[in-house]
Amino acid sequence: MTAAQADLPTDLQAKFQKMPEGLQLDGPDVADGAAIWRIARDSKVLDLNSSYSYLLWCRDFAATSVVARDADGETVGFITGYIRPEHPDVLMVWQVAVDHGQRGRGLAGALLDGLTSKVAAGRTLSRIETTIAPSNTASERLFLSYARRHGASVERKVLFDAGIFPDDGHEPEVLYRIGPLDH
Repeated sequence: MTAAQADLPTDLQAKFQKMPEGLQLDGPDVADGAAIWRIARDSKVLDLNSSYSYLLWCRDFAATSVVARDADGETVGFITGYIRPEHPDVLMVWQVAVDHGQRGRGLAGALLDGLTSKVAAGRTLSRIETTIAPSNTASERLFLSYARRHGASVERKVLFDAGIFPDDGHEPEVLYRIGPLDH
């Protein structure tokens, strides 16, 4: 549980998954960019961006992103996100990934709870959004579980049809709108 989560009333604290033992929630810094790129690459599920973009992300969007660190301080998971400019109460979650050795421990859920708690501590946060390819069942489970824990509804619609992508074989991206949130 983060410090921001600990400050919540007890009934709201129950909605948050705790970080697995030996791991710590933290904000990313530029030095995390390479590890985040590696975790995204090794996921074999995420669209891999350039290593440069992850460095920039850690510099420019650290306030809306989180990492998990192990006991040695190594980055073992991350979530990148941003506030939608035209909807400043909406957090768009861009990518979520956990190192293979840390999977199955509830880390992604704890990261998502920690991120939304962090963002909500500094602004009104009414909903989160993300896009999920139809074959990415792990992400779908993660976000549906988040919605259940927080008593939020989920709206789904295709945001980007497969035909709009310039690369062959890209699946459609389905927008998940989760809210309202009661942080």
